[in-house]
This record gives sequence, structure tokens and C-alpha cells, in this order.
Amino acid sequence: MEKSVLKIISFAAVISCASLASCLKEDSLKLPFTTYIPVNLNDGWELSTPAQEGVNEAELQKIYRFYHESSDLWQVRSLLVFRNNKLIAESYTKNPDERSRPVPVWSCTKQIMGILTGIAVEQGFIDDIHDHIQKYLPEEISRHPDKGSITIQNLLQMQSGIAFSNDGFNGESNKLLKEAPSGSLDFILGLPAFSRQGEQFHYNDGDPHIISAILQQQTGKTTGDWAKEVLFSKLGMKNYDWAVYKDGITMGGFGIMATPREMARIGSLALNRGNWNGRRIINPAWIDEMTSVKVPKEKVNTDAVSFGYQWWVDESRDIFFMWGKGGQFVIVKPGKNLIMATTADPNDGNAFELGSALNIFDRIDHITN
Repeated sequence: MEKSVLKIISFAAVISCASLASCLKEDSLKLPFTTYIPVNLNDGWELSTPAQEGVNEAELQKIYRFYHESSDLWQVRSLLVFRNNKLIAESYTKNPDERSRPVPVWSCTKQIMGILTGIAVEQGFIDDIHDHIQKYLPEEISRHPDKGSITIQNLLQMQSGIAFSNDGFNGESNKLLKEAPSGSLDFILGLPAFSRQGEQFHYNDGDPHIISAILQQQTGKTTGDWAKEVLFSKLGMKNYDWAVYKDGITMGGFGIMATPREMARIGSLALNRGNWNGRRIINPAWIDEMTSVKVPKEKVNTDAVSFGYQWWVDESRDIFFMWGKGGQFVIVKPGKNLIMATTADPNDGNAFELGSALNIFDRIDHITN
């Protein structure tokens, strides 16, 4: 439990820092660009070259140079490109040690929750995503009966109707880290409703955390431990960690620390419809459902992208992606077997966000055969 509390304190400190526009800007200097040739870490990733995988090398070098030298992108920390399930380029703008040193990936945790929900359905821990959560959390719902008719699908689509705010110091995410004397689940379920379940999209950390609580209730293990067994170990992931709240429930909305290479394994699993190195890990049909539009962009109203089951979708680009606070991205384009992974400092004052990431991805996409 002491280790868990230390993790909570660490995430609370980073949240506080990320909420100050000037907190991280002192670290604005970036290393000069030297090369994008990836280093062999013997971590299971096959290495290749851009030319061998149909990517224009000269143009890719221009993109990497821009990534390193642009003063508007002072927050960025890493850029990795994968083609045909091979790592063809990577560079780190702050510290090369981040090849193997985990960093917070924030809400990319939510996309992993989407995958874990599919595995739970396949293994029989969840009967149907249309089930009401009362079926799996009867004790908690007895204390909060107004939340009983929320379905797991509502949670996957961020449509629980619970008024959970992610807003910096004043939001429930921060309060949940520092307070929540009744426990994380009761804290969330005890919040008021702002709409009927299934009616409105509301992006928040509470909905995926309820899913995490359900997984722990059903599997008899922490979500983190169960995920290691059914997902992470099968992907060969080692450089990661996943924080828990004081009540022992693994954080569902954020909380994972990982390297960009490790996060790209999740993207590759989705790209290959549930397979990793020829091994089936999850039902391909779930991947298809998870990464298809469930909440159209007109209802999401976030940078003109849509939402699936915890995954973001951009139909105009034929991509789906993982998105964490401040510039953590794993963008997947199945039509070209292309993945781009990035990390950045999560600074609210001038964040490297979706528009910047998509601009770089588009440039890489355009030079890929």
C-alpha cells in the first residue's frame, strides 16, 4: 500500500505542475537533431529503415529536424515511426534515456481500458456491455441507486451522465487523488448526474475508472495485475507501471507510465486486429468495434474527431488513436500499416496537442507509399 500511495503522490505532483503554464517551460531547450536511426534494445521490436518500408528518407529527415528545431514545439520529447510492424525511426528531444525510462502517458490509459473490456467480455467476466453496472457492483449501487441503470457501453462511450470534471485543480480527478475518503468508486458514483445515461458525450476520468472497478470485482485481481497477465506480458511489455488509488483500485482514467515503444505495442495490437507477432490476444471483432465511430464528431465537439469505445477516431484520415494529456499520442493508420508515437510535456499553457500531432502525422503519411 505504501508503494501505491507514493505513486498517487507522484501523479498529484505532476498534475499540479502540468496545470501551471510556466512550470515546465524552463525545460524548453531541446537536443539538436542528429539521427532518426533506431537503437536495437532487443525488446522484441524488429528494426528496419524508411527506404525498406516505403517511406521517403530525405523527407522524413526534414520532419525530424523540424520536430527538434521548431520553437513552437518546445514541449515535445519523442517521435517514433513504425511501418509494417517494424520500428523505422525514433528520436528523443530531451533525454535519450527515455527509450527505456517510463514516463506518464496520462489518458492513453483509457484506450488500454477499452482493450481490457473486450478481453473481459471474451473471457466471460462481463456478460454483455449492455448490462447495467448494478449487475457487477450491487453493493456500491445500493448506496447510489440513481446510477444503477448506467451500462458498461455508456462508460465506454463517455456517456454515463455523471458530472465528473477533469478540470485541473478544481476538478474531480485532482480531488480523487487527494481526498475521496469514501473510496474512489463511491466518490464517483456519489457525484450528481448532469444528463440521462447515453444522451451526452462527456469526456472524463470517472467513467473508465468505474470500468476498472468492475474488472477488479469480476477478476478478483487488481486491474493492473490482471492486465499484466492477459495483455502486457503477452505483448512483451516490461517498462511500464500502473498506479492505484488509496482504496486499491487501479486508476482507470490515467495512471500508466510507459515508454513510447511500449505504448506503440498497444497501437500495433489494434493495427493488427488483436494479434501480436502472429499470436491472437483479443477478438478481432472487438478491435473493429472499439475503433469504429460510436459517438460522431458532432456530439464529441473535440477537434472534429469522433469517439469509439475509449478510442479516438478520425474518419477523414482513416485513423484511430490513443491520446494522453499534453501530447502523448499513438496514431494508427491501418490502410498504410503506419504508426506514429509521441510524448511531450503536459503543459496547459502551450500544449503540444492534437492539431500539432496530426500535422506531423499527415506529413509522414504523405511521404509513405
